Amino acid sequence: MDRAQKEKVVDELGQIFESSGVVVVAHYEGMTVAQMQDLRAQMREAGGAVRVAKNKLAKIALQGKPCESIGNYLTGMTVLSYSEDPVAAAKVMDKYAKGNEKLVILGGAMGDTALDPAGVKAVAQMPSREELIASIVSCIGAPASNIAGAIGAPASNIAGILSTIEEKAA
Repeated sequence: MDRAQKEKVVDELGQIFESSGVVVVAHYEGMTVAQMQDLRAQMREAGGAVRVAKNKLAKIALQGKPCESIGNYLTGMTVLSYSEDPVAAAKVMDKYAKGNEKLVILGGAMGDTALDPAGVKAVAQMPSREELIASIVSCIGAPASNIAGAIGAPASNIAGILSTIEEKAA
């Protein structure tokens, strides 16, 4: 890799570290190509991405970034997973690590907050952005449906009473 390619990789990694809601660092030594492709597919499905990069270039890209402290995790065969959603990458990595002992989560960062493996697990337990939005919408929508039910109920009761009276008269 020549100098220009290295500078491009450092720029790309810098963008990842700045724009991602969460970055998770893990060791992947011993994983097969098929397993790595499966991890990438699951991450893509969740709206994130997986990136393998040279540790030295990643450390250079981290300089001056809010999550610079995760540079300590960049030793050995490391893989970076990231997503704009603050929990998506952590959820996928935590789930995948449970089923594959060769993927070992080292830590990560959420904004300028460094996460240890327990922190990544805690983030993975949080509801996703979509789940939070759905719960807020259901809370907002519930009173409206109750009002509609209350308004509609007397009309249906009156209709029922009128039909009963009509049956008795006939």
